[in-house]
Amino acid sequence: MDDKTTVATGGCLCGAVRYEVSGEPVWVGHCHCGTCRRHTGAPVVTFVCFKADQVAFTKGERRIYNSSPGVGRAFCGNCGTPMTWEGESNLPERGKILEFYISTLDDPNAFVPTNHLFYGERIAWFDVADNLRRYHGFDFNSDVDRRGPTQDGLPG
Repeated sequence: MDDKTTVATGGCLCGAVRYEVSGEPVWVGHCHCGTCRRHTGAPVVTFVCFKADQVAFTKGERRIYNSSPGVGRAFCGNCGTPMTWEGESNLPERGKILEFYISTLDDPNAFVPTNHLFYGERIAWFDVADNLRRYHGFDFNSDVDRRGPTQDGLPG
């Protein structure tokens, strides 16, 4: 890790895999895409993203499932806890990134989401009551789909 100041620590449910992250995160947000939902079994997931050189796994070995070309999804081989999305950033200057499922952090309150990604893929009956920007995909420079939840709970 470049910056030795530990920002946060986390790990899996059984404690077999532990990690530390340092420096400021690249982004923090909610993802509604179908593959993230399937990886966790949740209607939406929240990530905190770091560059690979900001991450150190301090205990155990994570297992990687290659869910698509260039994308690995890490989990604990002992208890099965989903832990990360790993791959190249869509911005080349960032290089490899690791997006940690925020609930694997020891203190998930330390990072506050700032947006929603893949909002168009969300489950129609599920929305989050916040006023964050909602994007169609993973491009923060794209047009904002909307701000805040739908009014009637169905896609707008």
